Amino acid sequence: MWVSLRNSVVADTADGPRFLLTHVEDIEERKRHELQLAHRASHDALTGLPNSAELRARLGARLCSRPPGSDADAYASAASAASVAAFQEAHGFGSDGPEVFDGYDAADGPERGPAGPYDHHVHVVAPSDGPEDDGAKGLAVLFCDLDGFKSINDRFGHHTGDAVLIEVARRLTNGVRDGDTVARLGGDEFVVLADGLGKADAQDLAVRLRNGIIPPIRVDGRGVRVGASFGIGWAACGMSAEEVLQSADQRMYVEKRSRSKASRRAG
Repeated sequence: MWVSLRNSVVADTADGPRFLLTHVEDIEERKRHELQLAHRASHDALTGLPNSAELRARLGARLCSRPPGSDADAYASAASAASVAAFQEAHGFGSDGPEVFDGYDAADGPERGPAGPYDHHVHVVAPSDGPEDDGAKGLAVLFCDLDGFKSINDRFGHHTGDAVLIEVARRLTNGVRDGDTVARLGGDEFVVLADGLGKADAQDLAVRLRNGIIPPIRVDGRGVRVGASFGIGWAACGMSAEEVLQSADQRMYVEKRSRSKASRRAG
């Protein structure tokens, strides 16, 4: 329950404050309306998934402009270490002074900055770009484009197309973990953010999601089918959210073309 509290001191000129007047107002309906507006601004009206702006915000929140292992990163770490050492020396912390614990709160010590050791930023690192899986885990970005959706829209109308998009969104959401993000980028394009995956994990996830989309979708008593092409990109610090999405988009089109060629050869 949401309430607003306003306190007023009632006083007179002779005796000063006499009593405190508290005004309690029920603002539940107003807060509910504000939350609804915020949700509409960040979510797709048709599917209820996070929209393009929210996707970019979530992805951008994981990234910084400094690639891990860069000269700037090494310089920042060295500068921060020097700052901590100077602080410890100034306050008598050293081999002959009080022990400095690992749980030390940076708020009481050297000023923290965007490159300091206390900014709590965990660098996002992509697995190696080679053909072999090096076992590294990263933030996978799966770019999904539906195959055959336009023909459904053209043949059966937008009502059927909308129903297909809603069902695809539901199937994608059911196919990922609780902490993953499924967003609608626009049209028949969706993006999945899945952290802590290796190359093989991401490939397996793409296959599972594609297989989950393929079964017929029933709309108004008729079954329609769509396929899906997935491109797997990897987020990494030093990249912008737009660059990450463009990389995954390009890989999706490579996969779509290769599957199209394979289908023609098979036919």
